[in-house]
Amino acid sequence: MKLSRPVSWFLLAFGVWSWFIWITFAKNLWQDGSGLAFDDGRPTAYFWVHLLLAVASFLLGTAIGAIGFRGLRALRADATAAARD
Repeated sequence: MKLSRPVSWFLLAFGVWSWFIWITFAKNLWQDGSGLAFDDGRPTAYFWVHLLLAVASFLLGTAIGAIGFRGLRALRADATAAARD
């Protein structure tokens, strides 16, 4: 199955956006001053649940971005092969 150029770019952009958003969230979670993430210096359930969400989003963002990147590479290879013919 071949992806179109707009779909490939969308998937790649989603992967980059996911990393940007969740890295920012993870930094804010780690530096939490409200007491939700840490209680007396120890991580709370809130921290662990949100850390798990961040890790899952990193993995999904990476996979989705990789699919978009591979789609763009395949389109470029097809264009190069068509130009040679």
